[in-house]
Amino acid sequence: MTYSDLTIRGYRAADMETLSAIWFDASRIAHPFIGEARLREQRVLIETIYLPQAETLVAVRRGEPAGFISLMDDFVGGLFVSPRHQGAGIGRTLIEHAIESREELRLEVYTANAGACAFYRSLGFVETGRRPLDDQGLPFENAQMALTR
Repeated sequence: MTYSDLTIRGYRAADMETLSAIWFDASRIAHPFIGEARLREQRVLIETIYLPQAETLVAVRRGEPAGFISLMDDFVGGLFVSPRHQGAGIGRTLIEHAIESREELRLEVYTANAGACAFYRSLGFVETGRRPLDDQGLPFENAQMALTR
């Protein structure tokens, strides 16, 4: 899929380092409440478990990965865009591409990440629930959201 100068393609093992850096840089900005040490711990999981096991689509702009979406069936495990490419429609394009082959997309987002919550609402996601703890059992509230075609 091409949108202007943006191409969406499947994940390649050679993307690991770049996508890990995109995840880390975007997470430091979007999730400062988590803390740098914990983000470094999570980065290991991103590299060893999440990226290799998920269906990951990569947004390539001007020949370089600019963002990605990782899916487990209809669940969005992660949507991250390089900070220098944010605001160019890459996240929206990745969501649009993912929903094309699914009836529904589900995700969880930290409620403290107001920008992401607003972004997902602008795409038509609706909140379906909340949970007070994150995946590691820490007190970071998550909103559960869904988008139906």
